[in-house]
Amino acid sequence: MDLTSYADLAVRLVNTEQPERGTDALTTVEAIRALFPAGSRGERLADESDLPRLRAVRTRLRAVFTSAAEGDQPRAVALLNELLAQYPVSAEITAHSGEGWHLHLAESNTPTATAICAGTASAGLAAHLTRHGAERLGVCAAAPCRNAYLDTSTNRSRRYCSDRCATRHNVAAHRARRRG
Repeated sequence: MDLTSYADLAVRLVNTEQPERGTDALTTVEAIRALFPAGSRGERLADESDLPRLRAVRTRLRAVFTSAAEGDQPRAVALLNELLAQYPVSAEITAHSGEGWHLHLAESNTPTATAICAGTASAGLAAHLTRHGAERLGVCAAAPCRNAYLDTSTNRSRRYCSDRCATRHNVAAHRARRRG
């Protein structure tokens, strides 16, 4: 079962906030709906009550990424296990868009967008962590960015959330060396 899209949901949720910059994009129901695929149950269920609950889940998911990036794998796993226990999910076989049969994390018994998002994001993140290792969960090294990312590089060397952050950081370092 490929849970990459669910791990990506965890990244998208965490990155709705940039604490170093003091910004928070998770302020409206529309922002919650944007996290989910169009027409999904999570998108349909999203309401105002999900905002504070998803912000709390986001904080907990960020702590998973931060712990992993700092090399504290046992803490990252413990935090993720807490989320998995609180927001359990199950798998279901489905077919849509002519793609054939494949597995999805089930949403049928989940009563809120928060539970759907938290459950699927933590399950996807857990699948990524167990398949690739906790060192593949990262936080951007370019200050003040600090966005979360999944390291999918072949040599496990990713340090930035995007090429833009890598370039900005490298140019700043080059300029600092030239001045010094």
